[in-house]
Amino acid sequence: MLKKSEILKRNLDLLNEFMNYAFDNPQVLEKIPPEAELVIIPLNDKELAQINQKMAQTLIKKGKKVVVVEFKKPKPIVPKIEFVSV
Repeated sequence: MLKKSEILKRNLDLLNEFMNYAFDNPQVLEKIPPEAELVIIPLNDKELAQINQKMAQTLIKKGKKVVVVEFKKPKPIVPKIEFVSV
């Protein structure tokens, strides 16, 4: 089971990825009503996906408007850095 701090970190990473996408594709934001709760389901993180799906269901039961976004979280870029001296 994930700790709350790890759930928060992973969800913030997902939100960052979604916002980067929305910056390049602003029309996607038009599909999200201002009063809606946004829940992101990471297709390649089964544990977090289950937690977020449960959260979405809880919000719906509370009468909230929920927009679910599904996507694969990209793998982090690990650059190769090399110091070259002359």
